[in-house]
Order: sequence, then C-alpha cells, then structure tokens
Amino acid sequence: MNRVWLNLDTNLVSLKWLLEHLEDEQVKIVDCRFLLGTPHAGGEAYQQGHLPGAVYFDLEKDMSGTKQAHGGRHPMPDWDVFVDKLGKAGISEKMKVVAYDDQGGAMASRFWWLLQFLGHEQAYVLDGGYSHWISNGYPTTMEVPDPAAAVFHPNYQHEMLIGIEEVKERKEQEGVILMDSREEKRYRGLEEHIDPVAGHIPGAVNYFWKDVLKEDGTWKKAEQLKDWFTGVDPAKEVIVYCGSGVTACPNILALREAGYDNVKLYVGSWSDWCSYQENPVAVEKE
Repeated sequence: MNRVWLNLDTNLVSLKWLLEHLEDEQVKIVDCRFLLGTPHAGGEAYQQGHLPGAVYFDLEKDMSGTKQAHGGRHPMPDWDVFVDKLGKAGISEKMKVVAYDDQGGAMASRFWWLLQFLGHEQAYVLDGGYSHWISNGYPTTMEVPDPAAAVFHPNYQHEMLIGIEEVKERKEQEGVILMDSREEKRYRGLEEHIDPVAGHIPGAVNYFWKDVLKEDGTWKKAEQLKDWFTGVDPAKEVIVYCGSGVTACPNILALREAGYDNVKLYVGSWSDWCSYQENPVAVEKE
C-alpha cells in the first residue's frame, strides 16, 4: 500500500504528527470512543470534548449491523449505509483518515479495519489515543464540525473477511493459524460475563490483544511485535477472532505492523461460534 505521504510503512500515526496536521484539509479525524455495556458513553464523551475537526462514529450505530440470532454481537454494517455515512462525514477514499479512541485502540482499529476492507489505503490509528492527547495538553473542542459532503468509492477487499463455514473448513488445515484475541481467562473458559458459553474454538491459540500495547498504553514497535508473535508462522494464513469482531482488529493491525500480510477477520467471532449449540468448545490452553 502507498503510504508515501507519511514516509512510513505503518498503520499508526503519532500525536505530534497529527498535531502538526490539524489544519490539513486532506486529513480527516474520526472519534471512535465507545464503552461496551455503556453504549451512550462514547457519544457523550465526544460532546464534552474531542480533537478539533473530529467527527464521531459509534461502534454499534455506525460500525456494526443489526444483531441477529447468529452472526455475532457486532456484525459488519450495511456497507451501502456505512459508505454513505463516510461521505456525509466528508471522507473520500483520497483522504488521510486518522481514527482514535480511549480504549487502547480497539474501537479505532475496528474503524481502521472497515476502511481497509473498503480499499482505503490511507487509514491510520492514533498511537496513544485521546488520553495521551489530553495528557500532552493538546487542544480539544466541543464544536461539532459540519464537513462538506464527499463521495467515497469503495473497492471491497473481500479476502480480508471470513465466515463461520470457512473457519470450520480451514481451522485444522496445516497452513492456517486460528488466533483468539480475548484475555486468557475467557479463552480458557474460566470466566465469561458477555457470551452464553465459555471457552474457545478448538485449535485456536491465545494472543490477548492488549499485549500489543506497552505499559503506557501506546503501541509496541514493529520489532517488539515480531517478537510477541514469534510463535505465529508468517507463511501461514492467520484467522483472527475475539468476542464479537472488535478487539480482534488491534491484533490484526499489530500483525500488519509485524509484517504479516495474510491475515483475516472472523467477524462473528466467539459470539457467533457459540450461538450454534452443535459447535465444539475447548477450554484447555493450546
């Protein structure tokens, strides 16, 4: 992908870089703050203060479709509707888009992934997010922008997305690694407060998504991420899932940073898998 404008081969931008480009009309900023279990918190936080020029995209209202009996808690949005929302937010496929949140990059990574799926080559996540922006004393505003409408032309990358039948077919193949992004106690079935069944998909290895971050909440560098994913063969296809297809996205971004290029999202994730009573469940660490 062409990232010449940043002169970096990365999916992340620094606070300093964004501060220096706040007035750039070709840079669009997207606030993705959202708290699971408190669905109004992100939008309310946006109203109370956000980065200058930032528009707000809600995980459940904008970045997800309607929950059904199967398909997971956060299925893909209606693509025509989502593309229309991008246009109304002033975002075209030619814009440089920087997404941020205050949840370690989980929600921003979901937005990043959606743009990647639509073929957008200049989508990024803000390293450190809103809390680091604030702690540095950088400017915020309560003013809600009224951007000029744009037209977003999607170029769908369908190979990035995988469904339950493909997971069943591929998960035990020699050239495939199935990665569970949830914390270990949920992966091992020791604790489950969200989904009705505890455990993981048999054969999945566990790489908790928050381990791609440093102690201060910023992202690990590429070499550190390569070390973290040492047990993941880059020659294999990596299928990543989590609870509902959200926190798998920062793992996908981290894998990209580490040089993995054959990475797919199982969007329904565990909430889809466990919605079928006949699907096997594992609890032992693999």
